Amino acid sequence: MTDVVVIDSGVANLGSVLAAFARIDLPVRVARAPLDLVGASHVVLPGVGSARPAMARLAASGFAEVVPGLRVPVLGICLGMQLLFRSSAEDDVGCLGVIDAPIERLPTAPGVRIPHMGWNRLEQLADDPLLAGFPEPAYAYFVHSYAAPVGPWTIAACMYGQPFSAVVRAGNFVGAQFHPERSAAVGARLLRNFVGAA
Repeated sequence: MTDVVVIDSGVANLGSVLAAFARIDLPVRVARAPLDLVGASHVVLPGVGSARPAMARLAASGFAEVVPGLRVPVLGICLGMQLLFRSSAEDDVGCLGVIDAPIERLPTAPGVRIPHMGWNRLEQLADDPLLAGFPEPAYAYFVHSYAAPVGPWTIAACMYGQPFSAVVRAGNFVGAQFHPERSAAVGARLLRNFVGAA
């Protein structure tokens, strides 16, 4: 039985994430404490804003201790994806450490404005079920100033001044730097793929 649970991190537009699941007819429930994760078949960690207050909220609520040990599929969205990494250069803060790499600020360059905001093309780097059915080319909507480097965890990359990880996987943990709830058909497909309802 599918039981999708969205963590209320306190630093996310929870309503927009819930609405995105509602648009594709996938029921979800909200977790405001670690005990709410009991019985979950899939867990979503959304986030917007800055890494330090996000990690402080996750620590205070007990999620920071519990999330890295989850054995069910976990999807980090935007800042939620960045929090899966070892650390963030934003406020120089330690994160959840699921992926052993740092989040860095996007570099400035001529013609490259920070934050990276708007539609950009995804480059699929791995054959992964999370990306099944994506169009070619696939475009997604981004709003961020920090990003994960490209590495073995990267299943889709994006170019903005330099390549960065747009979609990642580390075992049962996956993440999307873009906003699925604002990425039209590509975002809907990613959410369906995550819960195995493609």
